[in-house]
Amino acid sequence: MRSDDGAPVPIGVLGCADIAQRRMLPALSAAPGVRLVAVASRDPAKAAAFAGRFGCAAEPDYDALLASSAIEAVYVPLPAMLHAGWVERTLTAGKHVLVEKPLTGDRADTERLLRLARSRGLVLMENVAFPHHSQHATVQKMLADGVAGELRGFTGTFTIPPLPEDDIRYRPDVGGGALLDIGIYPIRAALHYLGHDLDVTAAVLRLHGATGAVVSGRVLACTPRGTTADLHFGMEHSYRASCEFAGSGGRLLLDRAFTPPPAFRPVVRTERQDRYEEITLPADDQFANVIAGFALAVRTGEAVDAHAEASLHQARMVAAAEEKALRFTV
Repeated sequence: MRSDDGAPVPIGVLGCADIAQRRMLPALSAAPGVRLVAVASRDPAKAAAFAGRFGCAAEPDYDALLASSAIEAVYVPLPAMLHAGWVERTLTAGKHVLVEKPLTGDRADTERLLRLARSRGLVLMENVAFPHHSQHATVQKMLADGVAGELRGFTGTFTIPPLPEDDIRYRPDVGGGALLDIGIYPIRAALHYLGHDLDVTAAVLRLHGATGAVVSGRVLACTPRGTTADLHFGMEHSYRASCEFAGSGGRLLLDRAFTPPPAFRPVVRTERQDRYEEITLPADDQFANVIAGFALAVRTGEAVDAHAEASLHQARMVAAAEEKALRFTV
């Protein structure tokens, strides 16, 4: 169901989540590779408000949007634990899917949906945006050029302050908790930089006393060659979003690694025995880059397998962390 005609991909939005309003719908409205056609919500008034703001139609419900012949692809920003069911229904309706991370809350569901998309010739892409920011390509080149020497260890951290008690991330049956919503950032970063043969060796998860949701944790992993990954995440901390690389000849640090605003100019810091350097990088819009990559995949199939493989390994590591974790109720 792919076409290389170059026309913008007509896309609908299934849900009116905060991430859609703040980041993705502005990017979808401005992207040359897609055309925002319609939005649907369980609340028709909310759908109408979104449609008015972003210049598209409002469908009366999710099923109407999936049935629309004017829509070729669907962006799904629903809560994490609703992804599997609605992604399956969207693929069954013959639509390509761009879904917010995590693709699902379960490794088996992730594998099943990727197989379903492949069998139908459809693109299913998980919206893990940060690898699409140009700062990460720059860091990869710096590491390959030996700025830090031979890589010995990676530390990834993504933490945010506590959220309002009624936030869905404190509901494991809906929002999935911090491992799925926040922990996948350092997990995906470790896979991105160290390779897909990374294995979890140990984990600690802290659980919300009232709901049982994961509120924070730490995952330790390593490659078959002994390069280590120390991954921190949570929603009971001050804000941090960083990647640190420790090598035989120095250290490299990237701050604001996961959620830089489009106008933000990232800074890479390198430390060696006799030198400290800061390099300011160009601003970039990772959400616009995701949308461009998704549109290209729909039209040409380019990078579909690479995205699927990354999502599979991410789901494998999340499952391994859950299996091996020591759990503490706080």
